[in-house]
Amino acid sequence: MPITRQDAWTEDEDLMLAETVLRHIREGGTQLKAFEEVGKKLSRTGAACGFRWNSYVRKQYQSGIELAKRQRKELKKQAKKLENTNEVPKQVESVEVSKQPEKLTFYDVKSYLQALYEKAETTRTQKEEISRYEYRIKELEEKIIHLSNQNKKLKEEITTIEGDHRALVEIMERARRMVGTREA
Repeated sequence: MPITRQDAWTEDEDLMLAETVLRHIREGGTQLKAFEEVGKKLSRTGAACGFRWNSYVRKQYQSGIELAKRQRKELKKQAKKLENTNEVPKQVESVEVSKQPEKLTFYDVKSYLQALYEKAETTRTQKEEISRYEYRIKELEEKIIHLSNQNKKLKEEITTIEGDHRALVEIMERARRMVGTREA
């Protein structure tokens, strides 16, 4: 029976860590701030949260990290566009609020990762199927080559038999003519 540590990380704690770090990435914050925030909520140190993130959780959320980075980039682009315009600050604030993307929830990330996993499974299955088809194609190509060679041999045999047949018919014609000339 495995021994469970008292301070072992639960799945819920991992999820809270992932959600918080992804939010900080998306909003342009630092991971250190995210680790401190999660540490306070979970009564753990920021270092413990950072270690857990880097050693285990981050690997499970690679696609979520990439998505959060893209969203951060998009937010920066939008903010830059707004800075470059000569609008009144109040208008800028209202535009920023209305153009903020929806906050990602854990369930959004989970759904996204589940869909990604299913896509990977489908791709793996398709690759296996392609391998089977490639193997079958090789078998059929070898069979075609074998049958082509066999067909070529049979055509040569037919040509030989037809030649022999013509020769036999000529011999029989000569014999008939000879019999016909002797009788006359």
